[in-house]
Amino acid sequence: MQKIYCVEDDESVRELVIYALQSSGFEAQGFVNAEEFFPVLKNSVGLFDALSHAQPQLIMLDIMLPGMDGIEILKEVRKNPKTQHTPIIMLTARGSEYDKITGLDNGADDYVTKPFGVMELIARIKAVLRRSAKINVAQDKATNDLSAGNGLLVLNHDFHKVYVNNEEVILTLKEFELLYYLLKNKNIVISRDKIMDKVWDYNYAAETRTVDVHIKTLRHKLGVASKLIETIRGVGYKIID
Repeated sequence: MQKIYCVEDDESVRELVIYALQSSGFEAQGFVNAEEFFPVLKNSVGLFDALSHAQPQLIMLDIMLPGMDGIEILKEVRKNPKTQHTPIIMLTARGSEYDKITGLDNGADDYVTKPFGVMELIARIKAVLRRSAKINVAQDKATNDLSAGNGLLVLNHDFHKVYVNNEEVILTLKEFELLYYLLKNKNIVISRDKIMDKVWDYNYAAETRTVDVHIKTLRHKLGVASKLIETIRGVGYKIID
């Protein structure tokens, strides 16, 4: 049974999420704040001692939390090698585009806007988990690296690593999936809608801003290799060789 953690200080929202998850066949556990979420909080090195022993398949984080907020928890999770690729969905306030962009910029895989419907919530969770499973299978089957720019940019499936000029670049799971999809279709223009469909497993035109935000953060992390990602105005993106 897949385990999902939800950090949400609003009791009614937290109980709704836990009930929806358990009703859908997931093992779910809720937390009010960072102190509950991180059973061991000794120092920055030992922050994840307890969490790493019972690692969830997905984490849901409310942004507005007492004490350490959701963005700070997100950053800490991404710093740890054992949890840096764990899928994370942020819970954000209605209409708060800043919260959405901040979460995505710091490594969130998706977001759900409050108030939300239970069906949408479960659909997004399943989509993120499905993509996570598919990318892991693809890595197991892969025999060759994907590259662009005469070796400037290299993606290694077997070890889930990306290199620019032979220097490793740390990406979130969703950033890795996005780069993998673009490299698989090198020199082909891919529309935003198609990227949403293939990388996020749902095609919802209003959410194509998510693609743009991930491309922005991906370019930032790739540095000199960012020039390999071309924007096709009004259409989408492609990676050139």
